Amino acid sequence: MRANRSRVITIATILLVVAGLAGGLTALVRSTRDDTADTGRPTPGGGAQIDLMRAVTDYTSRFGPDQGYRRPGRADREDIVTGVGLLLDGHRKQAEKQLQQRDFTVRTVVDRTSGHRYAEVADRTDSAVTPRGWGRVYIDLDHRPNWSVQVPHPVFDRGTEQLGVRVLRGSPGGVLVIAGAHRKAGVGNSADVAHRRDTVFHAICAELARRGMPGIQLHGFATASAPGYDVVTSTGAGSAGRQDGRDLADTLGTHGFRVCRAWVRSCPLEGLTNMQGRVADDDHVAFLHVEFSPTARAGGRPAERAAAAVADITRDWAKRPAAH
Repeated sequence: MRANRSRVITIATILLVVAGLAGGLTALVRSTRDDTADTGRPTPGGGAQIDLMRAVTDYTSRFGPDQGYRRPGRADREDIVTGVGLLLDGHRKQAEKQLQQRDFTVRTVVDRTSGHRYAEVADRTDSAVTPRGWGRVYIDLDHRPNWSVQVPHPVFDRGTEQLGVRVLRGSPGGVLVIAGAHRKAGVGNSADVAHRRDTVFHAICAELARRGMPGIQLHGFATASAPGYDVVTSTGAGSAGRQDGRDLADTLGTHGFRVCRAWVRSCPLEGLTNMQGRVADDDHVAFLHVEFSPTARAGGRPAERAAAAVADITRDWAKRPAAH
């Protein structure tokens, strides 16, 4: 009897130890998951906590040629731009109501890496079977929006959307505008937003230029397109950003990049037909068209150096009063 009782006690003790270990392991796994994953849960200060780089990468990972784009109508473009404008002016509730009419959402997100808060303007159809591909916007909520970084060809110009996130993180007061589809997604060149005026992307960038906000547009080129260079810098069709372009080219040079300066010599991929550059020129606003080699936008140290060089310019933009 005593032996049986001892055996029962021993088994009970073992079960308690196993249960305790299982509970501890579960807590450890949960803690690790909370520390590494984008839970989207509100933080104490408000806003869903995310890794902005991962969020943008996940968003663009669905992009592909011949799918995922529908040309917006004029009313679509105008209503979305009105909503973004209200958001820039600090009228959050009105902006949400306006954007909701076109199936766009607004939410506050907190980037884990930088700690910055952004308003995320997103298309509800992004996760649908047939997304419209009208893009996404991130607006700095901790500082007055004063400049933009534009990514017209995500995925097609591989790595430019990740570089755009690095640039946004690098200076206060930024607005990141990302096209919502692969460059080859639409009929003809309908999704090539850098060369069209009838897109949501162009409408938003045009509104930012109208407000006097300088912008830098990120592109990527194949090595064979500009042999001997890592970066091609240009001011597009205008010249308002010429000094900023010189400063950027010089800074890129100090970071070890070989730079072709379009105002000094004839360079490939100068962006003379870029529509966002043309509208910025019409408004006498600085616009930089920057093409990066595959190495410069591949991530790691080269991308960090490229973003650091751009940050020298955008930090200066953040301090300037809007031109209009």
